[in-house]
Amino acid sequence: MNRRTLSRSALLGSALTLSAALAGCSDDGNFDVSQQIGPDPVLPAPQTILVPDLKVAKVVGWKDNETPKVPDGLKITPYAKDLANPRTVHTLPNGDVLVIQSRGPSGEPKSRPKDIIRGFIMSISHGDTGGPQKPSNLITLLRDTNRDGQVDERHDLLTGLNSPFGVAWADDTLYVAATDAILAYPYKLGENKITAQPRVLTPLPGGPIDHHWTKDLALSPDGSKLYVGVGSNSNIVENGIEAEKGRAAIWEVDRQTGAARVYASGLRNPNGLSFNPDTGALWAVINERDELGPNLVPDYMTSVKDGAFYGWPWSYYGNHVDARVHPQRPDMVEKAIPADYALSSHVAALGLTFTHGSALPAPYTNGAFIGEHGSWNRNHFNGYKVVFVPFQNGKPNGKAQDVVTDFLKGEDTRGRPVGVGIDGTGALLVADDAGNTVWRVANANGAVSQAPIATDQMPTGSVAATRGPRAGDPAAATSAPQNGPINPAQGQIAPAVEAPAPARQP
Repeated sequence: MNRRTLSRSALLGSALTLSAALAGCSDDGNFDVSQQIGPDPVLPAPQTILVPDLKVAKVVGWKDNETPKVPDGLKITPYAKDLANPRTVHTLPNGDVLVIQSRGPSGEPKSRPKDIIRGFIMSISHGDTGGPQKPSNLITLLRDTNRDGQVDERHDLLTGLNSPFGVAWADDTLYVAATDAILAYPYKLGENKITAQPRVLTPLPGGPIDHHWTKDLALSPDGSKLYVGVGSNSNIVENGIEAEKGRAAIWEVDRQTGAARVYASGLRNPNGLSFNPDTGALWAVINERDELGPNLVPDYMTSVKDGAFYGWPWSYYGNHVDARVHPQRPDMVEKAIPADYALSSHVAALGLTFTHGSALPAPYTNGAFIGEHGSWNRNHFNGYKVVFVPFQNGKPNGKAQDVVTDFLKGEDTRGRPVGVGIDGTGALLVADDAGNTVWRVANANGAVSQAPIATDQMPTGSVAATRGPRAGDPAAATSAPQNGPINPAQGQIAPAVEAPAPARQP
């Protein structure tokens, strides 16, 4: 055993020993997590504990012929294997699928001793054993030429990126949300390689602290705007207010000029940005705060309203105040609106896709799939699966249903789902970053869609209800020039709402 392996083992043992010693203070074994799934979740009293619960599922990987489980009427097969931390999937208008593989930036400073333990636990939960790793931070193109559900061609489109996550495509341009900028690459459908240098459309908050580094991306229904999720730089502002400039928010970016504004704020870690094909409304899944106990705070999915504030860090689910945050801001708590649909605590929801136009059977034709990466800070595992939430009239309608399961195997996990999407044949794709696989979940009867439906393509006749300011609007007039500094300055955590003016000096 080498020195690095020994030190990692010692740290893991110390962390788990300390967690076990404190576990009795916050045992969650008798709590029914289904009480926290839906529009009105049960919220127990918050707990303050020295060290959060740690229950880490060691990644053991998939053996040959092993797959996750799906219900009757569905069939699951590996779509692509031997990847390097696949995080998200994106279908182009011609049916080609892009797999974004990524690892977070290294070297983030640690502000608290528990951050060291947390960082180590997170690396274990992603399957990092301390040995050599396959190069990641690249985008791979998968092509199913005859639409039979099997990949016929595989090409690395881009390599050497800076922790990419979200992508979008429009007008022969591929937009890539790296951790510190939205990059625009010339790219025509059908090409197998990108060699041109990108232009920087819009800088994004990056390091040196880059706590929530994933930046998801979605194209507006009318194609004029990009929406990008920018997570917070802490759990609850432990790194100071300045570290949160422009964070815990979803930005709206003009696709032509790069001008940006905060569209909605108070969203601790927004991912899975998707437009509802029936209404044109923007939706996202949000990872909420930690260290209030195993059953607080529920992660959630929600429609995202222009100018809305969703609570972080001062409150959660509307007016539930987080007493740990100082100074308190009752004015901001009053503005906070609750989410549409809770998913239960610490499931780590990271992916969302709507099923409109898919070839999946009737139970899954109107709703959203959500990838739940899985908990690490509860006494009992939660998440580690893909769920389906049925919709009606543009809103969630009923309980979330388990669809892709069996990632967990006792105290170990074979993989962890992240991003989800619909492939060029109308089947569900699931990016499994710990199992280094993209799974394909198809209709068991072999049905396929008539034509590919792109991730960014809205069906004909849909309502493009969520649109940003156009040229000449006041909001557009105050936006930043291309590649310039963001203006107005986003020094508040919640710049989308009015903050009190500073007191005047005598």
